Amino acid sequence: MAALPETMRAIDPDETGGPEVLRVVERPVPRPGAGEVLIQVAAAGVNRPDVVQRKGGYPPPPGAPTIPGLEVAGRIVALGQGVESEWLAQPVCALLAGGGYAEYAVAAVGQCLAVPPGLPLMEAAAIPETLFTVWTNLFERAYAVEGDVSLVHGGTSGIGTMAIQLGKLFGLTMIVTCGSDEKCARAIAIGADHAINYRTADFVEEVKQITGGRGCQVVLDMVGGDYVPRNLACLAEDGRHVSIAVQRGAKAEVPIWDIMRRRLTLTGSTLRPRSAAFKSLVADELAATVWPFVREGRLRPVIDRTYTLEEAALAHARMESGDHVGKIVLLVGEQGSAASL
Repeated sequence: MAALPETMRAIDPDETGGPEVLRVVERPVPRPGAGEVLIQVAAAGVNRPDVVQRKGGYPPPPGAPTIPGLEVAGRIVALGQGVESEWLAQPVCALLAGGGYAEYAVAAVGQCLAVPPGLPLMEAAAIPETLFTVWTNLFERAYAVEGDVSLVHGGTSGIGTMAIQLGKLFGLTMIVTCGSDEKCARAIAIGADHAINYRTADFVEEVKQITGGRGCQVVLDMVGGDYVPRNLACLAEDGRHVSIAVQRGAKAEVPIWDIMRRRLTLTGSTLRPRSAAFKSLVADELAATVWPFVREGRLRPVIDRTYTLEEAALAHARMESGDHVGKIVLLVGEQGSAASL
């Protein structure tokens, strides 16, 4: 292992609360264990689970750092036992269980994806969390296939913008909901086939009209609560509903007879608590099926704004405002804002 500093700058709040608890502190530089690598972080993606963790509603899983941050990009500077030497000095982006808001972060080597030439590390840092989430839920749990119509709520969120792009790459018709006409226009520009302003229109009726009354095959839902029965009303026969967040509540009343009659499937998942082995399998799938689009420049994250590590509170305030379109990124190291590798 090369000589490393003993300490690093990090965001590691010792209390829950508003964005103001996100202050830079000094923490020990972690060391990689067996099958792990240490990444010198150039940039870290900001995600809604980070906000929920800050508020005390989403504690890190056992063994994960208390430092928030579920995705980073940077260069590997140290290897744990059993990791091949070829990984050293490689630029990667990685999915983490935590620890991204720091100058150094540990990741399982199986959860790292090589950053291709021409892709800025700032952009690479905005890919893993949404890519892993959309892939496992839209394509694995919901079995979306070419020709399917998919409804995605939060069309201009990080998840939404990734879902739009992935869906179009794999031949889906993408319907999204957004909270304003301006965001609907942005979603269409990103690639959505249809965008519904949920504040001025009934998305259930709009989906029926768009699909000629047949309904959609898939709903990817980040809302929960009273949206769930409305989502089910949007589904075609044999449709699949996937829950990935519960922003409007964790309970819903559903029409069981209708589920039986139309053979609907209700499922969902959370990614963070899954094992490193599972996430590594997903990374292998992504490397084979999606990463070629990244290398070709056909898949790029939509970046809303960037902030420095010291501005993490502003980044969280931006996310909570709901005004962002795409991903918010923290620039941590000097390479974070580089045009390309």
